[in-house]
Amino acid sequence: MTSAVEHLSNLIRIPSVSAMPNRAITNYAGTVLTAHGWTVREDVYTDQSGIEKVNLIAAPPGEDIGARMVDLAFLCHTDTVPYSEDWLEALQPIRRGSMLHGCGACDVKGFLACLLTAAEGKDAPWIDGLRIVLTADEEIGCVGSKRLIATDSMTPRRIVVGEPTSLRAARAGKGYCLARVTIDGREAHSALPGQGVSAIYGAAHLVSALEELSLQLAEERHEFFEPAFTTLNVGTIQGGSAKNIIPGRAELLIEWRPIPGFPADRIPTAIRTLLERLQAQYPGMRGSLVVLREQGGFETIANSALVRSLEHLTGQPSTSIAFGSEASTWSAIAEEVVVFGPGDMRSAHSDRECVSVDELTTAAHAVRSMMQGYIDTR
Repeated sequence: MTSAVEHLSNLIRIPSVSAMPNRAITNYAGTVLTAHGWTVREDVYTDQSGIEKVNLIAAPPGEDIGARMVDLAFLCHTDTVPYSEDWLEALQPIRRGSMLHGCGACDVKGFLACLLTAAEGKDAPWIDGLRIVLTADEEIGCVGSKRLIATDSMTPRRIVVGEPTSLRAARAGKGYCLARVTIDGREAHSALPGQGVSAIYGAAHLVSALEELSLQLAEERHEFFEPAFTTLNVGTIQGGSAKNIIPGRAELLIEWRPIPGFPADRIPTAIRTLLERLQAQYPGMRGSLVVLREQGGFETIANSALVRSLEHLTGQPSTSIAFGSEASTWSAIAEEVVVFGPGDMRSAHSDRECVSVDELTTAAHAVRSMMQGYIDTR
């Protein structure tokens, strides 16, 4: 059996940022799986930039990979965020003490390495209705997962989504939403302010109102999370063309991370209301909102079989996550959804990214146990 450390080292060496084809990753995984009797099926598509992307579904020996109804699926995305040019060792796995460093080490090639290690063994007693699912373009909007759901490729009863959770079963998670606001004013010479309408002044009023909204949201709490409320952030503001021109346009990117049950239209409706007030206050100003991503939160009950199983196998209590994941997408069709994996998200998306070798070993054991039938159904 190949160790998770060895698989992860091989995977780190393969660049797989979202802007690139991911076939090298799926080919590596497919080669490992088919060598141990698994059947693989590809879902190939072309992204908006004309780049080939691959979703891969794998079934253990003797199972019909075409069957849509699935009892237990382990899902892992194959892409990483871009890494800094200054990180010269991004694609060179380096062991420092008990930690393995490299791009994707914890987000989320570490979990993929655990899946491949757990899946080895042609004569293993795999459960019926087991699948490994590898997806493309998670980091840019869960595109691969959404495609699999839209095409009705698979309906899992239970699903474990790989993300770094320090081996704790995350049974609840916040969603992720993103919107672009455009404010159009009227350009004029800055010496003649009466001739123009400043889009930046309008944006300033909007930002101030959004800060007030964020304080209101902080009062609506879900104590299983930290922070225990829907967060709201104005990430970027761009506007104006020159120091001596009244700005005719400003654009803002606004994100929010909703707790489970948060109404999907709550913040878009609030922003549109604020824009209407701005237009009334500043004649000639126009504001528009485009929702770019809308992903709700998810929550699985504490005593579900999936949660109890992972708690027993790892000796760790369940938790929640404040970051978005594919779990929110799949929770619409699966009965039980848990996010789980080795590593700590606080090191991800940076040149500090690493994962504990001990956690890789424990995660591989937990995954293999579940693949072979350990589910706490008490």
